[in-house]
Amino acid sequence: MIKIYHNPKCSKSREGLCMLQDLNKEVEIINYINNPLTVSELKNIINLLGIKPIELVRVKEAIWKENFKDKNLTDDEIIEAMVANPKLIERPIVVNGNKAVIARPIEKIDEIM
Repeated sequence: MIKIYHNPKCSKSREGLCMLQDLNKEVEIINYINNPLTVSELKNIINLLGIKPIELVRVKEAIWKENFKDKNLTDDEIIEAMVANPKLIERPIVVNGNKAVIARPIEKIDEIM
């Protein structure tokens, strides 16, 4: 089953969900804002994406700028910051089996289908 880590307030996240639904795929919607991810879950997603934790951070968010921007953080500290502040996580993230993408632009979803 395909999973989408979704923020319903984000237009790109809503577009990604619509694209998946238009493909008539069964989709598990994970609202990570209301149900924050654990450190383990986030590490797994980062591993599937094949990226460094900082690449998943929305560095333009006020939370990041005010609290973390000029600090020299380890990967674990960056992950902890995202777990504590889910708004910092780039979205949407789509997972299909052992493949995942940050669906920006949403056409990146095609890469894992």
